[in-house]
This record gives sequence, structure tokens and C-alpha cells, in this order.
Amino acid sequence: MDWGTELWDQFDNVERHTQWGLDLMEKYVKFVKERTEIEQAYAKQLRNLVKKYLPKQNTREDPESKFCQYQAFLQVVKELNDFAGQREVVAENLMTQICVKLSKHAQELKQERKLHFHKGRRAQQHLENSFKQLENSKRKFKQDCREAEKAMLVAEKLDQDLNATKADVEKAKQQANLLSHLAEESKNEYASFLQKFNQDQSQFYFLEMPQIFNNLQEMDERRTVRLKEGYGIFSETERQVMPIIGKCLDGMKAAADSVNKKNDSQVLIELHKSGFERPGDVDFEDFSQPINRTSSYRSLGTPRGTLDGRLDPRLLGKNKGKRWLFSKKNKLPPPPLSPVISAPLPSSSSATNGPPSPKFTRDPLSYCLNEINKTVKPHIASFRHLKRRVSLCLPVITEDFSHLPPEQRRKKLQQKIEERNRELQKEINQRDALNKMKDVYQKTPHMGVPASLEPKISETLSNIEKLHLEIQKYKSWLAEAKSRMLSNRPDNTLRYSRHLDPTTTLNNNGSHEKGSPDATHSNDSQDALNQPIYTEFDEDFEDLASPIGTCVAMYQFEGSSEGTISMTEGEELSLMEEDKGDGWTWVRRSKGGEGYVPTSYLRVTLN
Repeated sequence: MDWGTELWDQFDNVERHTQWGLDLMEKYVKFVKERTEIEQAYAKQLRNLVKKYLPKQNTREDPESKFCQYQAFLQVVKELNDFAGQREVVAENLMTQICVKLSKHAQELKQERKLHFHKGRRAQQHLENSFKQLENSKRKFKQDCREAEKAMLVAEKLDQDLNATKADVEKAKQQANLLSHLAEESKNEYASFLQKFNQDQSQFYFLEMPQIFNNLQEMDERRTVRLKEGYGIFSETERQVMPIIGKCLDGMKAAADSVNKKNDSQVLIELHKSGFERPGDVDFEDFSQPINRTSSYRSLGTPRGTLDGRLDPRLLGKNKGKRWLFSKKNKLPPPPLSPVISAPLPSSSSATNGPPSPKFTRDPLSYCLNEINKTVKPHIASFRHLKRRVSLCLPVITEDFSHLPPEQRRKKLQQKIEERNRELQKEINQRDALNKMKDVYQKTPHMGVPASLEPKISETLSNIEKLHLEIQKYKSWLAEAKSRMLSNRPDNTLRYSRHLDPTTTLNNNGSHEKGSPDATHSNDSQDALNQPIYTEFDEDFEDLASPIGTCVAMYQFEGSSEGTISMTEGEELSLMEEDKGDGWTWVRRSKGGEGYVPTSYLRVTLN
């Protein structure tokens, strides 16, 4: 079945159908274009979302990047980025394989259709012209026949008319013969045009128009096939990216499955483990010594106290228990302050209750002022350190990472060694490549000059030597850090066992040892009486402050910032002021010099 046979008389309908087919193709192309715009907008929004949540810089140095849950989040975001890329692929394929190709094919079909209908209209015009000629010849033949018939009747009438002359009769006959001859010619011409029209009509309906209709049918079928392919590509394009999208979704699922709570807990330990040992028990500190002394003191003779007879809370503050190593808030509460009752005047019976009251070499007012001077000076000196403490808010970063806790220092040094080894391997590979290139230049001089590589080779060798030195330096620091970690553990164990021994503080009957502060208090009080009364107005209160304890440096510290001092491992220092909660302690060296050092680097013993 073809259009030329079945639709020989449906020229206008065929024309409308072919135009409708081209309009449908253009409509589909427009539909696909809008689909590609949606895909591109969707992919763009996904890209913007990925860009918003992906880190802008390399997160390799970020501690959070070591947690598997954060790595899983980054993997999900990256997989979404790949998913957005597949949406862009869909949009691109739809545009190139459907919109571009179908638009081009539609233009070609338009030109072909125009050519076919032009031929059809030209054949139809030819047939109409032939028919017009036929009609004209037919009319002429008909008219000539009528005129010839009239002439014949006129000639016969004259021939029968007796009054007509012979000349008129002959003339009428000649006219009739002439018209008959013209009618005969018109007849022949009419027959000729009729034959020609029949041939043209047969050719038009059986040859020309069927061929044109068949060409239009073939064109429309090709258009239908291309449109069918376009429909298939529309779904096939989506199907082609489904495996990759499936891999993206599988990657997201794998990222979710990779989250391990135990692993993240271990990573947190590795990141923040300091390597310090946990502190031992707090030593017992006897605050009953002032009670034993006050039994023999006069009302104005309470040493190192206040005028109302109570102990100075600031002095008791020096005997506070040790703080927790990593906390600023968990401090031991100070002991309750109990009023000290002044002892009665000395008598014969008071000598057995305690040491004799101090003998004043001057009036009681001077003694009280001197005692107040002793109490106030250390606290005035602490105000002098305030400016220095402000400058120590930030830790001092050193090249050997001695500012870090032992475990973190070891990890940092190990990381530096690995980085330098990678750089060293890169430089070695570059050196080998340059040497090979130099050998090639020596064997084939036309390829290059060997001397031109000497500066680069020298620079590479210099870099290799420098990296070797840096690696050795970091290795020595790493060995030092490991040895310190091993050497400090037994000390901490011994220290912990010493805290468990109660005999270091009290004997069996609860009495004080000879070396207790009570035994030396009378001497200190007597020395204090001999000092000038106006020493409270000295400019430098810091030099007159007495140590409140001792401490031993567990690690080496390089005091490079303002207000700090350096110390070596195992060095004994005088504790001038306790940690105020900022992680720094004010100490004095035996060779002279005072400053702040990290509290976590000290083993403190209070007086």
C-alpha cells in the first residue's frame, strides 16, 4: 500500500499531513530542549550545594578529617557531585543527539517536502493547461461546425431560390465549403488536443503524482523513523547513566557503612592523647600548726596573721591542694577557716603548753606592721606578674614541638619525618632523572648541552642534603621524646606510691616532725623582728617574696617568649606562685632569674 495508489486524489490532505509531521518533530525538539534546561539547572544547583559543603582548602591537616564520620560525609558530598555530573551528561546527550540532529533533519525534510510539492503543483499546472487547450479547441470546433452548418443551409437555400443568381449560389457554396474545411481542421485540432490531454492526464495520475506521493510517503516515513529514534534516545540517554548513578548511590551507601564508632573514638584518643600519667593522691597538709603555736602567743603576737587574731586566708591559700592536671575548675576547696583564740599572758604553766611567746624588741605596733608587710607582699608581687601573664595566653610554638604534650609531640615529629621522607624521595627521583638526561645529552650532543643541567643537579643535591639534615634533626628529637616518655613513667609510679604512704606527712601519734614548719616558725618570727619597719614601701616586692614550694622539671622547656624562662629536664626550681588557672606557674631558678613555665611540665611540692 502506497500513497500514490490509494491517495491519488488526496493531494491537499497529504500536504496537511506532511506539514503536521514536521510540526510534531519541531514540538518534540522544543520539549527536549526544555528538558535539557531543567537538567542543567538541576545539575547547577547540585554543584552549588556540593561547593557549599565541600571544604575550600585541603583538609589533610584538619584534625576533623581523621574521623570516619566526617570522611563519610565528604564522600557523600563527592558522590553527589558525580551524580550532578551525570545529570549534565544527560542534558548534553539530549541536546546533541536529539535537539541538534532532529532540528537539522527537520530542516532537510522541509526542503525535500517543498521540492516534492513544487513538482506536484507544476504537474498539476501542466495538466490544467492541457485541459484548457482542449476546452478551447473543443469550443472552436463546435463554433466552426455551427458556422459551417449555417453556411451549408444558406447555400442550399440560395440554390433552390429561383431569383438567386448563379454567382450568389456559387459564392454561398464556396463559403460553405470553406467553413466546412475550417470545421474539419478544428475537428482535427480538437482531436489532437484531446489525445494530448488524455496522455497528460494519464501521466499525471498514473506516473507523476504517484511518484510524488510515494516520495512524500518515503519522506514522512523517514521522519517517523527519526522521531521514533528520538523517542528512544530520550529514555536510552537516561538509561546509559543509570549504572554510573547507581555507582554514586552505592558509594554513598558504602560511605554510610564505613562509619565506625569505635574507630572515631580511637582517632579522638590518638589526636588528643597527651602521654602524661594520671596524678596520684593529694598529700595531707596539716593546718593545725597555728593552733599549737597560738597557745603561747599574746593577743598581739599572732605571727603571720591578721590583727584580729585569725589566720590570713591568703597564707592558707598557699597550702591548697594540687589542681587536676587538665582542669581549671576542679580545684580542691580551701580548708575551713577557724578563729584562733589568743593565748593568755605567759605564766609558769604556759611553758609546758607550747613554745614561749616571741619577745618584742620594739613596740607591738611595729611587730604588727611587719607581719602585715610579710603577708601583703607576695600578693602585691602577683599584680606585677599580671602583664606578663597576659602575654602568655597563647602557647609558644617551638620547632621541636616541645610546647606539646609528649604523645602529641611524638606524633607531630613522626609526621614531619614522613613528610620529609616523601620530599626526599621526590628529590632523589628528580636527581636520577636529571642524571639520565645528562647521560643522554652526552651520548647525543644534538639533543642538548649537558652543562645546562648542572645548576639543576646542584640544586637537587643541595635539597637532598638539606632534607637529610632535617630528617636527622627530627629523628633525634623523636628519640629524645620517646626516651623522656619512658623515663618519666617510673618516676610517676614512684611518686604515686609515695602519695599512698601516710608517714611522709604524719607520724604514728599525729605529732609534727622536726622539719615541719612549726619548728622553724619561731626563728622566722624572730628574724622578722629584726627587719626594718618601712620595708613595705620597697619598690620591688618581687625580690622579697619567699618560695611557697619546690618543683622539678619533668621536660625541657625553651622560654622564648616574654615572661618565660627556660628549664632543663630534672632541674629543681623554687615555686614562687601557683598556677592561677591559665596553665602557667611562676618559678625561680637556683642560679637566678624568674619567669613562667608550663604547669604540666612540673612536678610540684608545696611547703
